[in-house]
Amino acid sequence: MTKGRLEAFSDGVIAIIITIMVLEMKVPHGDRLEDLVPLVPTFFSYVLSFIYVGIYWNNHHHMLHAATAVTGAMMWANLYLLFWLSLFPFATGWMGQNHFTAAPTALYGAVLLMAAIAYLVLQQAIIRAQGHDSILKKAVGRDWKGKLSSVLYVVAILAT
Repeated sequence: MTKGRLEAFSDGVIAIIITIMVLEMKVPHGDRLEDLVPLVPTFFSYVLSFIYVGIYWNNHHHMLHAATAVTGAMMWANLYLLFWLSLFPFATGWMGQNHFTAAPTALYGAVLLMAAIAYLVLQQAIIRAQGHDSILKKAVGRDWKGKLSSVLYVVAILAT
């Protein structure tokens, strides 16, 4: 498989994820601006998740651009990441519809944590395939931001 095909597949899945998230925002049964008020939490959770998915899409693009070939391990790691990203619409909808209460927010945090871990797994699979002198290894260095974000997700989950 070429990296272009892997990127195209991933782009398609991510586009579907964003589409599903926006479809979770149900149109109100009224014609007044006040009828939109109950949708505010769902809208905010959508905006938050759209930003997250956008960040993953952008970083995924740059990460695959740095790869020179695709291995089986990279394909499976990519599917692992896409699995967790595919849960964003469910977690986003549940959190927004329940006004950010504890259990839905903790689940949302858990999905974010698992997506972050999956991203690190894909990153490591690419580095292993390309070697420690790879462009990606040089770009991420020790990846303190990736590791710190995972720690902060755990703290946030425990705080809910």
